[in-house]
Amino acid sequence: MTKLRFLTAGESHGPALTAIVEGFPAGVAIGTELINRDLRRRQGGYGRGGRMDIEQDTVAIEGGVLAAYSTGSPIALRIENRDWPNWRDRWVAGDLPRITVPRPGHADYAGMVKYGLNDARPVLERASARETAARVAVGAIAKQLLAAFKVEVIGYVRQIGDVEAAIPDITPKELWQRAEDSDVRCPDTDAASRMREAIDAARQSGDSLGGTFVIVAAGVPAGLGSYAQWDRRLDGRLSAAVMSIPAIKGVEIGEGFASAGLPGTKVHDELFTGDDGRVYRETNRAGGIEGGVSNGKPIVLHAAMKPIPTTLTPLSSVNMETAKPASTEYQRSDVCAAPAASVVGEAMVAWTLAEALVEKYGGDSLAEMKR
Repeated sequence: MTKLRFLTAGESHGPALTAIVEGFPAGVAIGTELINRDLRRRQGGYGRGGRMDIEQDTVAIEGGVLAAYSTGSPIALRIENRDWPNWRDRWVAGDLPRITVPRPGHADYAGMVKYGLNDARPVLERASARETAARVAVGAIAKQLLAAFKVEVIGYVRQIGDVEAAIPDITPKELWQRAEDSDVRCPDTDAASRMREAIDAARQSGDSLGGTFVIVAAGVPAGLGSYAQWDRRLDGRLSAAVMSIPAIKGVEIGEGFASAGLPGTKVHDELFTGDDGRVYRETNRAGGIEGGVSNGKPIVLHAAMKPIPTTLTPLSSVNMETAKPASTEYQRSDVCAAPAASVVGEAMVAWTLAEALVEKYGGDSLAEMKR
């Protein structure tokens, strides 16, 4: 069975990020500009830090694509870190600034313990959300496979801090377009203005903010995933993919948490038959997945992002060398990255759906899958 998978490598301040995509079918049109578009979208958003003034992410495809079409061979992607020249000499000399006071909320302490390190620098370099640039590039390739089957994945921000948007009852495409026009990726213009004010207030007080975002996948055929084994359930796979994004602490499919407080008659999506004999539903509270299998309705996923752990205001910690109390030192960071995280969420959902699509329809080429 063809298995679609990817790996990423690279450090936040190293030479580059790389990704290898394996099992991607041949014959899919791969547009570099579409990848670079999503990389730009990830870098945008109100509340981003100084690093985004340096990086101007673009992808180099170094294998697996010939004359703008996938060949079936592994696809190799490279995204240069433009901040690398500022770090090169100290990196090569092994003279990088050491971090012996782990920052609460980061992987610093857990990573130091896991790998037996006396310096959190190696942990920071790999655990950094900078790695998600490679995932966005991979996700953009997955979107191009999904597009061949008329599946579209969009994302938008629903909440930043305590400011929650009133999402208008319009199509996912219209929501996405409004989000694209917003620097906080929110389709509610009034809420977007208050979100910017909340980010400004957090910046001035030396704090950070989290938020929530929504990912919608429209056009997904029924039958992706399986109820036969726990690890084949599509909702579990999507949740794991999105939860793997740095700082994501909660994921729900459809009206997951709200449904827990309602009776079943107000939760489940009833089925009806139209005049043409086709089965349809008037609601989509399940978010497009039942029993771990896509049911043909749009897949709707909500994710909660905690505030960025690096804050200008110091937090209490411990110096791992002296075992004495210490305060964290500020490392360059964002104030709020929820808008960027929604773009990464799109990428991870697109990837997971592409993976399930290849499993369902098989084939080593796009033509074979379509047959």
